[in-house]
Amino acid sequence: MTETRTLVTAPATGWGRNGDSAPEGNRPTVRPGRMDTQARRVAIGMVTPALVLMILVAVVPIGYAIWLSLNQYSLIHPGLSRFVGLGNYIAQLTSSSWWQAFGFSFVIGLVSVPLELIAGTGLAMLLNLAFKGRAVLRSVLLMPYAIMTVVSAIVWSSMFDPHLGLLTTVLKALHLPGGDVVWLANPGLVTVIIILAEVWKTAPFVGLLVLAGLQVIPQDVFEAAAIDGATRWQTFWRVTLPLLAPAIAVAGVLRLLDALRMFDLPYVFTRGANGTSTMSVLVYNTLYQNQQTGEGSALGILTFTVVMVVALVYIRFAGGNLRQIAKESR
Repeated sequence: MTETRTLVTAPATGWGRNGDSAPEGNRPTVRPGRMDTQARRVAIGMVTPALVLMILVAVVPIGYAIWLSLNQYSLIHPGLSRFVGLGNYIAQLTSSSWWQAFGFSFVIGLVSVPLELIAGTGLAMLLNLAFKGRAVLRSVLLMPYAIMTVVSAIVWSSMFDPHLGLLTTVLKALHLPGGDVVWLANPGLVTVIIILAEVWKTAPFVGLLVLAGLQVIPQDVFEAAAIDGATRWQTFWRVTLPLLAPAIAVAGVLRLLDALRMFDLPYVFTRGANGTSTMSVLVYNTLYQNQQTGEGSALGILTFTVVMVVALVYIRFAGGNLRQIAKESR
């Protein structure tokens, strides 16, 4: 007598007896459009508070400054306030004071930033070395960045005082030239002093950024270069420096944007006299010293536009290079 066995199989469109999932084609699917909508709502909900805060903190003051720049206000004679449109912008763009401040700001930025990058990179290489007392040396070398810019400007200006300054006193005692020179009254000399003070103050900041980039470079790269017979100088130029390019580029653009908005050093040194007025100093003198609200607001918007254009140019031409460098370094 033959025993007949019946094979029970799960339906083609159902689930298996042991809880196995159905075939791929029969699994329930979620509509992509619904998922995208939910993700978009979550993203909007998370970003909205930050956008509202940015509008209150940045957009509203900038919009009000633009409105002020389109009007001419007289704080002495209230009845003389009137709408002038682009008149304030035209007046400033055709004045020699704006272009002098524009040029001086770029001179300070284009000269001081490369010096800061060189000094900061050297400082980072030094701080990255392993030696006894490195923590103390780091604290000493980073101290200038911790000092307020106004305080450092006062210290530097007092050093060049023609009567009681440290430098002038030493030059007089050694009977060297320069002891009787009024350094801060000479446009060329005071420009050099401002650049030196700026480099001394902000080179540690560049060093911190470059040091952060230096410490994430794998040691295997340096070991491979040593095995290939590369000298320290060749390793620095062909291995270390290319890998540090993103960190150096970021430090450079941050410092350039900050240098173009420089205010403390020129104002403490000369109050913007002797051709040392930057764009920010010119805005301050026009807006607060001369009480010209409309003209000062127009200068502020022009300064903001210059800095924004420089940032956009950097993002346009250097942003892609940084991404390519980052991909190659992986």
